[in-house]
Amino acid sequence: MPLIARLYRVHGRVQGVGFRAFVERHASKIGLAGWVRNADDGSVEVHAQGRTEQLNVLEGLLRTGPRWGEVRHVEVRESSPIAADGFTIER
Repeated sequence: MPLIARLYRVHGRVQGVGFRAFVERHASKIGLAGWVRNADDGSVEVHAQGRTEQLNVLEGLLRTGPRWGEVRHVEVRESSPIAADGFTIER
């Protein structure tokens, strides 16, 4: 199956609540490659690539977030795959 990539932007109370670590942990368990980072506007950006089923699982987790977070909205766009080895937190 070919790899596909998606770019997510998660809005709400998603910075300072362990959101990036939550995403990195779950994306790695699912077997996705990519990155997660805080955006200047207070949202969190996620670039993930894998199979459709894996990305759908991640999207469900993004919509829930970690215990102390509060997700209000998730934007999803198709993206181009990148050269990535595993899933990382970007600063």
